[in-house]
Order: sequence, then C-alpha cells, then structure tokens
Amino acid sequence: MKNQLRTLILLPLFISCLCIQAQVPKLSSYPSASAVIFLDFDGHTVDGTMWNWNGPVYCAASGFDNTQITTVYNRVAEDFRPFDVNITTDSAQFLAAPLKRRIRAIITASYEWTGIQAGGIAAMGSFTWGDDTPCFVFSSLLKFNTKNIAEASSHEAGHTLGLSHQAVYTPDCEKVTDYYGGQGSGQIGWAPIMGAGYYQNTTQWYNGTNPYGCANYQNDLDMIASKLPYRKDDHANTFTAATLAVFSNNQFIITGVVERSTDQDMIKFAVPATGHFHLEANPFSVGAGNSGSNLDMQVTLYNQTRADSAVYNPGTLLNSVIDTNLVAGTYYLKVEGKGNIFASNYASLGQFKLQAKLTAGVPLPLRVLKLNGRSSGNNHQLNWTIDADEQIIKLQVEMSADGTNFSAVTQTAADARSLLYKPTTAPSVQYRLNVTFDNGKQYYSNIIVLLNSETVAKPQLVSNMINNHTVAITSPGNFNYMVYDMSGKTIRKGQFTNGYNTINMAGVANGMYMIRYSAAGEHWTDKMILQ
Repeated sequence: MKNQLRTLILLPLFISCLCIQAQVPKLSSYPSASAVIFLDFDGHTVDGTMWNWNGPVYCAASGFDNTQITTVYNRVAEDFRPFDVNITTDSAQFLAAPLKRRIRAIITASYEWTGIQAGGIAAMGSFTWGDDTPCFVFSSLLKFNTKNIAEASSHEAGHTLGLSHQAVYTPDCEKVTDYYGGQGSGQIGWAPIMGAGYYQNTTQWYNGTNPYGCANYQNDLDMIASKLPYRKDDHANTFTAATLAVFSNNQFIITGVVERSTDQDMIKFAVPATGHFHLEANPFSVGAGNSGSNLDMQVTLYNQTRADSAVYNPGTLLNSVIDTNLVAGTYYLKVEGKGNIFASNYASLGQFKLQAKLTAGVPLPLRVLKLNGRSSGNNHQLNWTIDADEQIIKLQVEMSADGTNFSAVTQTAADARSLLYKPTTAPSVQYRLNVTFDNGKQYYSNIIVLLNSETVAKPQLVSNMINNHTVAITSPGNFNYMVYDMSGKTIRKGQFTNGYNTINMAGVANGMYMIRYSAAGEHWTDKMILQ
C-alpha cells in the first residue's frame, strides 16, 4: 500500500505571494547519473497520481527569481553530493531518466488544495513507484525563504527515498518531538535534514531515532545508498596514487568530493624552491560563513618523507587555512570530513575546493615554528618551539573566537617559549603566534584550539571504565546529554539534574563511547569504555 506522509509546517504563514515569471536556469549537479531529483520551480499540473483525489492539481510557480532558484538548487545539490544522482532544474533531464529512478519536487506557492498548512508533503518511498507521483514544497508557507525551501526540498525528497523523520526521546522513551532541531550555534551549529533544519547553519543526514520508538534507529546514509549508490571516489586515499596538483603562475586549484566518512582524498604537489605556501581549503557553500555547507573540513600537510605532518582544523569553522613556509620538495595534502563538538563525522560529506598560492624566493629565517597548548584548570598553558637563524624582534601571542579575526593576547620577550593565560571567552579559543625577525620577515605559527571548559562547572564521570553497564555521573546542575558510538550513532539521550545521576546502558555492546554534555550554549565531551 502506498502511504502518504505529510510534514508539518514549522514556520508561520506568509500571506502574500511574490509572483515572478522567468525562464528557469537549467542547472544539473551530476548529469552522468541515471537517477534524477527534479526541482520544478515554474508551475505544473498534476494528474493521475495519488494526490488527485479531487481532480487535477494546478500548481502555481514558486515565486522565485533566477538567483533564488540557483541558491535553492545549490543547497539541495550539496545535500545529495555524495550520491550518484543528478539534482536538476531541467525538465528534459527528468523526462530522460528511468521512471523508477526519478522524482519531481514541485516548489509552488499553491498549497490550498491540500487542506492543510504544511511546509511540504511527500509520499513515502514514491521515488521508485514509477508513476511520476511528485512531492511538494510550499514556498508561500515557508515565507519564500531560500534556506527554508531548500531544507524542505531535501527533506521531502528524503521521504520519497523511504526516510522517516529524526525524532527525540527522553531516557524513559517518551517522545519529545518528531523533528529533531539539532544543537549548537555558529557555522558548526547542526541539525539533521530529516528533522527541523531551518535554524542551524549545517544540516546533514543522520543516524538516529525515528518516530516509531526510541529503539528504532534510522541510518539515513545507508537507506539513501540502497536507492542511490555513492559516487565513485574522485581522489585516491594513498600517497602513491595521490592526485597531482601542478602550479601554474605559482597557483593551483583542486576540487573534489568527500563521498563517505572514511574517504581521504590525497593531493600531491611539488615546491620547486623555498617559498611561502598559502592554502585556502573551503567546503562548498552558497554564501558567507560557509552557509549551506555539509562538510567540516580537516586538511593534513605531509612533507616529502611522508612522516612529519601538521593538521589544520579550526574547531568552530568548517573551512581550514594553511599558511607556512616550505623548502623545495614534494608534499602531500589529505582532505577528509571531521566531526566537531556538535556533530560527529557520520555525514560530514560534500564538495571542497583547495586554492593554493606559492610565493617563491622568500627567505626562510626559521626551520620550526610550532605552537602547542592544553587546558590547565581555569587557564590555558601555551608552549612553542622556534628554531631560526635570524633574530626575533617581536613575538606576539594572538587569539580568536572565530578562527578568522585574531587579536593580540600579549607581546612576550623574544626568548619566551611559554605563556599561562586565563581566557575570558567561551566555549573555545583559537591561538597562534605572530613572529617578526630582524630581516623584516613576519610569520604565523599553526593554529590550535583549546576548549574553555573549566570556567564553568560541568558533569563528571565517576569513572570512564564502566563495568556493570550503568554509567554514573555527578552533575552541578541541569545538563542535556547524548551518548553516541564511534560511528556517530546516538545510543542514549536525556537530561541530568543536580547531584548523582545514572544512565542505563543495558543491551549496549562493550566498547568505546562518547558522552556529550550541553548547557547554556556550551558543550563538553568525555570518552568512556563499557567492559
């Protein structure tokens, strides 16, 4: 039996309709794919489907201009980037696809025929029915907001591929909501696509509980891949088969896709002479602040021996920057998706762009400039190594809350190699060194991220070695918690109260797990082992 599934409206009604009639741009994300998700913006008449209980359905256009259409298309294309499917606005691409390998998503201002007010509706599993039953996204009810409509489009397309909602339950298995709204803030604020992704920057597929019981987990990626296989890997994951990037006018650009959480894309490049190397590593986005990005990038730089490496992954940003000096030789870059304090690397997938610039002939006054650090009580202990022939005339420790805008913490003596600093910002601080030598050259160290977790009391595991499948925690107040395995699958969720708390892990396999606490916009993570 074909079951209709309707999604509920999560945004208030927008009464007026912006009616813009224009030729829709023909956009395709992966034209070689046989499967197609067609985003239909210019109006359509639906007939002969399960939706036609009262005759033909006349759908008006979306009310979007070409710029808005392109933004929605780009967001949806990025959600499905890892898979062998073409997201398109071209009806010819849709009509050429096999009947059981296509779906039409109609973005329309017309919703009155449904008798309900919902952001969108879809028939569960209809992607493979073969009768061109479409799904719908109602632009007028979503305030003609491009992000909201893109989120709803991917969400409804997910239903046609068989996905249910991602729900939230209490530890006692009482359902809190059918729509998990995610957690966090800023660039890495996260929510599941099959939950309510309207209010977070980063939305991804998820492995969590569905609405049909707290023991029912839905692995979004596996379910999508059963209908739409993953794309072929575009860059090998070994040094020997690494993609060669060639400098042209001292620059190179490499693009790629992280298709799976285990994917590691290796890039090889040669530096002909000592110089300054600057790399911008950016996930695909539709605007400032990495908006619309699904990939939280980590980049590792290896030298020609393939042994020494430096890892670049600003904790609160989705992009990474390398700014260093290299001697002549062969180097490697490893690009992969990583998790952060709000989300695991389960679905940190998507397209990226590496843009490198080499300034050749720059004198190299130092061999090593490396910053290390750790949290120590309420303080951050910073230590650094500088191995240079030139004399240091200025040594400055700088900090940033966003990984982009740095300001001076202090200027230290030229021979200083450590600093104990008490941060005032939360929940994390990024540090770097700014060093100037007597030959006039200025250099920055690597960036490190230290959590400011000790400035506020947080829950504490009584022991991280769990022998009886009962986790004991002391908490200084009310904190939300989530336990997840190393693949990112959520095992338990709930809330601690002040005092002694326990989590029943009966039925959970032995092994290593992570527990994350959150309160007042701050987050902490501990490891524990079930024995």
